[in-house]
Amino acid sequence: MRALIERASGYEVALVASNKPDAAGLDYARSAGVETWAIESKGMDKQQWDRTLSGILDQHGIGTIALAGFMRILSPWFIEEWRGRILNIHPSLLPKYRGLDTHRRAIEAGDALSGCSVHLVTEELDAGEVLGQAEVAIEAGDTPEELQRRVLMAEHQLYPRVLSEFVQR
Repeated sequence: MRALIERASGYEVALVASNKPDAAGLDYARSAGVETWAIESKGMDKQQWDRTLSGILDQHGIGTIALAGFMRILSPWFIEEWRGRILNIHPSLLPKYRGLDTHRRAIEAGDALSGCSVHLVTEELDAGEVLGQAEVAIEAGDTPEELQRRVLMAEHQLYPRVLSEFVQR
């Protein structure tokens, strides 16, 4: 999220929203002068939370949603309401390693490359159209944590670029 704000080109980050009111990204967004919104989703009906979020996004005139560190599956209603306008970054070269533990899985498989993908969000987890990817070499002796650090650096370069291209097309 920080990279999306700092490297914004061709788009404006108008709102940072979260389902975790104590998320560190909210503090950064506020310090960068970006408006924030957060309501805890735990214990709340999924569709109710998603409808509330959708209303807030509409109020702020949001055209595109860029998920960053958002570890919650959106309801089918929300995805349909915002279809084709929700992007996400995933730490693998999709379609490989959808879901969690991507770095460990790539290392254990003996892959030479890992990386990250920006994709459109659909009802199926990490299965939407891939809009851009960046490759990261898996080095001998890599731990999942070491690979994660390098992939994160690639994410910070890839996501703002792909988001800019997406909103300007």
